[in-house]
Amino acid sequence: MKVGFLVVGVQKGGTTTLHRLLSRHPAVHMAPVKGTHFFDTESHFATGHVDYSAYHASFSPQPHQNLIGEATPIYSFWEPAARRIWEYNPDMKVIVVLRNPIERAYSHWNMERSRKREQHGFEEALAIEERRAHAARPLQDRDFSYVARGFYTEQLRRLARFFPAEQRLVLRMEDVVGHEGVAVDRIWGFLGVERPAAEPLPHANQRQYAAPMAEATRRMLADTFEAEIRGLERMLGWDLGSWLVERPSITETTGKPAPR
Repeated sequence: MKVGFLVVGVQKGGTTTLHRLLSRHPAVHMAPVKGTHFFDTESHFATGHVDYSAYHASFSPQPHQNLIGEATPIYSFWEPAARRIWEYNPDMKVIVVLRNPIERAYSHWNMERSRKREQHGFEEALAIEERRAHAARPLQDRDFSYVARGFYTEQLRRLARFFPAEQRLVLRMEDVVGHEGVAVDRIWGFLGVERPAAEPLPHANQRQYAAPMAEATRRMLADTFEAEIRGLERMLGWDLGSWLVERPSITETTGKPAPR
């Protein structure tokens, strides 16, 4: 057994929806549960020998499923993961779905709040993020990295150090979840499998926000991420100006205005 592709990020970027979509393809076997967390679990790599049997136990492909994959969105963010993935399978194909980092940060906070792990309001959580990150060192902060996870260019550079362009597919969340056409076709082509019969994209993880993001907070995050977003435009040849335009927060993946 050898896992052939990974959805490596980003968190709150539509990866659950993509996991469900990929799971529907008859030739594809996805790990039944999204997030195996093998390559970001430090204990697996604490010695010189890595036991991949624990990883492979997450999969049970049928004979007709000749492509095995999984989705763990922290892999793009977790610094040692890219090398570990390459050491496991240098032919691995990796898919990254990027989301506006301003919206992603708020969605991430909203998820932690709904899970009762975040007790602080959004603005206070942003103010103490660096202190939390310092407490987690030498590792990265898994739970409260609202802003840190939004710096995508370094994450993409890490992947590019190990995987050539033909093994990397980078998409925007709004192209995958919003339009469900060309971007999804690119995924099938990238994986080398036939396009299945057309089905509605299975939206997932719909959560209501308690309130829209405050405009002053949005402006602050736009200032924080502007240079990063412009750098991403140069790196990918994309126009991401819309990511810096102020607009109300929305209900997760539904496109409906959040309740006030």
